[in-house]
Amino acid sequence: MSHRISPSVLREYDIRGTVGRTLHPADAYAVGRSFATRIRRAGGTRVAVGRDGRLSSPTMEAALVEGLLASGVDVVRIGVGPTPMLYFAEATLEVDGGVQVTGSHNPAQDNGFKMMLQGAAFYGEDVQDLARLAAAGDWEDGAGSLSERSVIDDYVARLVAGGGPHAFRIGWDAGNGAAGPVIEKLVKLLPGEHHLLFTDVDGKFPNHHPDPTVESNLADLKRLVVDKRLDFGVAFDGDGDRIGAVDGLGRVVWGDQILSILVEPVLREVPGATIVADVKSSQALFDRIAALGGKPVMWKSGHSVLKAKMKEENAPIAGELSGHIFFGQDYYGFDDAQYAAVRLIRALGIIGTGLTEAREAMASLVTTPELRFPVDPARKAAVVDEVAARLAAVGAGVSRMDGVRVTSAEGWWLLRASNTQDVLVARAEAADEAALARLLAIVDDQLRQSGASRKG
Repeated sequence: MSHRISPSVLREYDIRGTVGRTLHPADAYAVGRSFATRIRRAGGTRVAVGRDGRLSSPTMEAALVEGLLASGVDVVRIGVGPTPMLYFAEATLEVDGGVQVTGSHNPAQDNGFKMMLQGAAFYGEDVQDLARLAAAGDWEDGAGSLSERSVIDDYVARLVAGGGPHAFRIGWDAGNGAAGPVIEKLVKLLPGEHHLLFTDVDGKFPNHHPDPTVESNLADLKRLVVDKRLDFGVAFDGDGDRIGAVDGLGRVVWGDQILSILVEPVLREVPGATIVADVKSSQALFDRIAALGGKPVMWKSGHSVLKAKMKEENAPIAGELSGHIFFGQDYYGFDDAQYAAVRLIRALGIIGTGLTEAREAMASLVTTPELRFPVDPARKAAVVDEVAARLAAVGAGVSRMDGVRVTSAEGWWLLRASNTQDVLVARAEAADEAALARLLAIVDDQLRQSGASRKG
């Protein structure tokens, strides 16, 4: 018996596709068989499984579990919750790996799988290997046992342990994603005053799409914070591993800006520590880390590669513009938006300022958000390579760490291929709007030469 998994769902960091079109229950079963085979061949016997609140997740989880059991791995089901709760289960239960059924921040009809094996991120060639095992039918056989374990209360207690006595008036927007029940429990144990939005899990996402990197998705949270005159607000993506925030004036505080606040108490506690941030992050963040005595390291974007780099550098904290923030110091090394919210409260309390004031104190650079635009999947990587080749030919200062990042006297701009969606991602930063416009004009010209456009 063998099964072909569509190459289109094999992403760099996970498996993700559109249910009923590119991803089916048969694929979930095959993923289960292949991942269980990897577990067993690594000497393991037990895996934790969680799922998000998408409408397709119960069906996909059932097929995944069936596959895991059929290859002789014992399964501990932890139920509905954010991906970090699955990571927590993998770190604290006696298991050898973990799988979360989740479509993350993708549209409601999508789903997929995020995995960990023996405490390490499972990505890149590991994901491709699952497909190879399935195509060859190279699976272990067996009959695993199935059990259930609720970890939500233990997880929430661990989140609270990362905080302190600092009290703020905060808005929380779970976006009808899987983090909702955790947020409901968490705020009851935190000091301060808390106002909740959309904590009921609903895979139709009736209020707004749960992706806090898109500013329009923060409109309800902005309104809540401004109307009730709260100190700030936090928001989460569909599976709770990415955080977004708005200050007391309703202005967005992006992931790299959140990290620039979190690093201050960390560097007080671990002077001179290495801090890792992704290639999309503001230069102001890297400058801030250095000013606080830390060692800034720029690395590729992506939750799996950032997680691995943080471990390699022994960094106490790392983060991405997209709101994935990873905690190595006094935590388990994974990205956790709920824990990031608790640590943000703690950091502001230690620094002795509000989020609005902290944002005001940041460098006054003009920066675009992530600009995502559709591209033919077959051309996605080629466009970036062509841009890089043209720039190299004229002697431009280009970093190919992840896509193309070009630094000049005006500022910097970035073009890279997304590893989770069929889009290109651009970003630019400059001292003023005129310089930013000039940088974006360069991006547009390069895209035009490769037959692409930010206009879609």
